[in-house]
Amino acid sequence: MTGDINLPTLPPAPATGPRPAPAVGELLKLLEPQTGLIDAGKTVNAEVLALKQGGEAFQLLLKLTLEGGRQTLVQAASSQPLPLGSNVAVSQTASGDLAISLQQALSANVAALTRIDTNQLPLGTLLQAKVLTSQMLPQGAGQPALYRSLVSVLNSALSGTTLTLESPQPLRVGSLLSAVVQGAQTLDFVPLSGLRDQLAVSQQLATQQSRQGSLESLLSALQNLPRTADLPADLRAAVERVLAGMPDLAQVSNPKVLAQLLHNSGALLEAKLLAGQNPLVPPLDMKGSLLRLVAELMPALPASTNLNAILAANTLAQMLPSFVRSPLGTLGQMGARTAPGGFPLPERLLQRLEGENSLENLLRLAAGAISRLQSHQLSSLEQTGTTADGRLQTTWQMEIPMRTLQDIVPLQVKFQREEPAPDKDEPERKIERDAKKMLWRVELAFDMEPLGPLQVQAQLSEGKLSSQLWATRPFTASLIESHLGSLRERLVSSGLNVGDLDCHLGTPPRGPKTGLEQRWVDETA
Repeated sequence: MTGDINLPTLPPAPATGPRPAPAVGELLKLLEPQTGLIDAGKTVNAEVLALKQGGEAFQLLLKLTLEGGRQTLVQAASSQPLPLGSNVAVSQTASGDLAISLQQALSANVAALTRIDTNQLPLGTLLQAKVLTSQMLPQGAGQPALYRSLVSVLNSALSGTTLTLESPQPLRVGSLLSAVVQGAQTLDFVPLSGLRDQLAVSQQLATQQSRQGSLESLLSALQNLPRTADLPADLRAAVERVLAGMPDLAQVSNPKVLAQLLHNSGALLEAKLLAGQNPLVPPLDMKGSLLRLVAELMPALPASTNLNAILAANTLAQMLPSFVRSPLGTLGQMGARTAPGGFPLPERLLQRLEGENSLENLLRLAAGAISRLQSHQLSSLEQTGTTADGRLQTTWQMEIPMRTLQDIVPLQVKFQREEPAPDKDEPERKIERDAKKMLWRVELAFDMEPLGPLQVQAQLSEGKLSSQLWATRPFTASLIESHLGSLRERLVSSGLNVGDLDCHLGTPPRGPKTGLEQRWVDETA
């Protein structure tokens, strides 16, 4: 949807005089009856913590401050939305429901912003928000339809605030919208047809990274399972399936085998399923094998296992306080974001919980490993889009665990391809997809004894290759430096024009994030 949306003018101030008695339309119907919550004739302060639209009604989560300072949470339904964070005085009727006055309802609606401070958000600023409500406003005969919505802003200086918007088309409740600031009371929609909102990708990435665990921890635990362990046959087969998909160093050194391993790393699982492929038919997909392992672990756990406690232990930071999350199922609200970890993903080892048996520990580790693979997938999406100069950048990021003697070494890999910008004079002309005319970047990261942590960055453009290597151990850096001449000779013999080849002590510099100017991802990518 494209077009302008407007922030309405402030409603007129209510007339002074005695407070009108609450009308039926201003009642808040308690979803769970609570008699005697507020004494007769008394009013208490209520703060709106969450808002969700369900059909024609709105569900509210209210925090009431009762006499003596005691606070309690209640769920209520209302015919009118109250903005997040607004405060109203409520009383309890004889029927047990809550009531607010018309004057209070008007004051609460003013709590939603109806004007943008262009000093805070200059013209051209991109706003991204989540739609909380959508109502059709009464119009005169022959007048075009007009819809009023409350949206929660997710970025910029207004993050966490509520905006009141009016638009000629309804906004889908729960959807994410993006709009550019055109003035103090005018926004312009950014068209979303055929595009994926990058903000949603970033939010999911933050969630997955907070839950992710090390692949090495899971695979080591599976390898160390006692052979005499009394496991169901299907679970034992699932364990063997995961371990069978782990290559050794010699296999990874074979280009054809490596290509197959990358294809089955889990990054393309969803694409395979859409194509009707079975991910459990050899060669096995890593993510598919892990999902099957979790499916077999669940029924094998003791009956007394608290699955919620086990899986929640994977989360470092909950997205919402529990008192908001539980009553209304989060109501689509968001907590503080976790900064993405970039490349390579940081290692995270999940500690064993007290009183946890081996199967419970395996379930936690498997869930963390799946989240790690999904973090790579989402990182790929986040880094895919159009650069500032119009080039299409596509990213594939993945992780392959491999055996080296008795150790398990996760190899993190990132490929990036940049295609030339379309010809402005001939926008319909398709770009020739010749790999030699594209810019390719490859990054590797692994930690292998006795070399220690290593990172490699390479760039290939029009047949010319340049590469930088980083080692954190002085001995390793010196060893690589002494073999760069041999590496250059082998690359030249492969037909490549070799540019810079350097090795550095330490890790690659990571300056301010130079993200893509246009943060959109093609859904068909």
